[in-house]
Order: sequence, then C-alpha cells, then structure tokens
Amino acid sequence: MIPVRALFADFSLDITAKELGELEPARGVIPAGTAVQLAFPEAADLAERVSAARAIKEAGFMPEPIIAARRLRSAEMLRDYLAALRAADVGESVLVVAGDRAQPQGPYPDAATVIGSGLLEAHGVRQASIAGHPGGHPAVTDDALWAALAAKTAALRQHGLGGSVVTQFGFDAVRALTWLAEVRARGIGLPVRVSVPGPASVRRLLACASRCGVTVSAAVAREYGFSLTDRTGTPGPDRFIRTLASGYDPRLHGEMRLHFNTFGGFAATAEWISQFRDRPVATEDVCTTPA
Repeated sequence: MIPVRALFADFSLDITAKELGELEPARGVIPAGTAVQLAFPEAADLAERVSAARAIKEAGFMPEPIIAARRLRSAEMLRDYLAALRAADVGESVLVVAGDRAQPQGPYPDAATVIGSGLLEAHGVRQASIAGHPGGHPAVTDDALWAALAAKTAALRQHGLGGSVVTQFGFDAVRALTWLAEVRARGIGLPVRVSVPGPASVRRLLACASRCGVTVSAAVAREYGFSLTDRTGTPGPDRFIRTLASGYDPRLHGEMRLHFNTFGGFAATAEWISQFRDRPVATEDVCTTPA
C-alpha cells in the first residue's frame, strides 16, 4: 500500500492530433517533461506526424510517437519516419505496438521485429515503450501475449534500449495488479505504466472499450463507478486509482506508474489529474506501518 498521491509521480498521457490545441491550457496543470504519447490516423502523412510531435515538445512535454508495426509498408518507411523524428529532435522516446491490422502491410508483423531491426537505436531512439494486456486480447491467446511480451523485453535488452510496459486500459484494478505480479514472476523487470481511463461519459468509455476489445462485466463496472444499464454520467477513475494504491506492494509488483487515456479530452483529463492529485490527503489515502 502506498499513498494515492505517490502514484502521480511521473505519470504519462496520450493525445490525438486533433487535440493538439489543448496542449497550451494543460501547461499550467501538467508538469513540464511529462511523457505524452501521440496517436495518428493511418492516413496521416510524415509531415503531420513530425509537426504534431514538435508541438508537444514546444509545449514543454516529452513526445512519445506511436509506431504501429503492421502499418509499416517497408523498412524504408520506418527509416524515413525515424530520421524525420530525429531531425526534429523529437525521436528519443517512442511507443512500439503491433497495430490494429489483422495482417502486416510490410516486413514487421509485431513490435518485437521493429525493435529487433536495429533501426531504432540507429536513429537516436533511447527509450521504447511496449504494450501489455492485463485483460487479455480478443484475437490473441494469453500464451501468445506472454510470449510476445517476453520477446519484446528481450529485444529491448539486446539492442541496449531503455523501455517500459504500457498496459491496455481496463476498469478492473485488482486484475491489473494480479497481472503485474505475474509479469514480475516471469522475470520481466521493466517499469509498468497501468493505463487509466480519464474521466469521460459512460457511453464514451463503453465505446472505447468495445473498439479496443476490453470486456466490462456488470460487477467490474459497478466497482469502477458506473452502471451498464444507466449510461448517464461522467465517471472518473477515483476508485480505480485508490484500489491500485491500496493493493500495491513494491516487493510483489515492482515499479508501477500511471498512464492516462484521455477519452474525455486531453485538457479535461489534465485538469482532473491536477484536482485529484492536489486534494487534501484523506485518512484512507495514508499508509500506516504496523507496530
């Protein structure tokens, strides 16, 4: 168990290109240097991607562009992207994922092959985050997910890259902690960022869950703070974060941080983080040490 406030050290967020205008108002509430993952529609061209990453850096944050392996049509496409990021001084940290395509468009079927190509470090990348799936994946077996996580971790180590694991979002904090304990039991020591849904309407949360293959039972929804039958309201992740804090054991779970999915908007999530983080410490948020 740790104080809730301690979980807000070195958190990260994501942003889409259409939300870049929300960076400026967030500067007053989000610490400088905070990592911001940058997602793009597949149609976005190279110039748009680099410009967006530059905007994040100019706002005082650390851009973390997402590289989707199965969208890469060739090694040249990856080289060009990495070279452009490096030229703009926004390519030291990336998030490498397999991507949502059923079949690869080119030579990279998964994140491990991108990392294993050697092109990341050759173009100045120092940190590469990878994905983890506490709730499983509807199209991939659990055994395959564990094998993929091990392969990505090994590739990072072999290529001298720092990294972290960023989980798929979910609504079950206990399940996230159980999965994290299994990660450590399997010998994976990378820092893990547990993804937290930022405040958003129930309809929006469920739509994102459906799109991402995240299952939500009635019991989990109720524990999180909403109902599957009454889709009104805008729940925040208060209970989820408190459950993480109360169940966290550094000896069992290792290094754990938070990542916020900004489903309700980047600025709105930033403001929620600021208000929740700075609330007066409540009795239940304080760690006590047994005598």
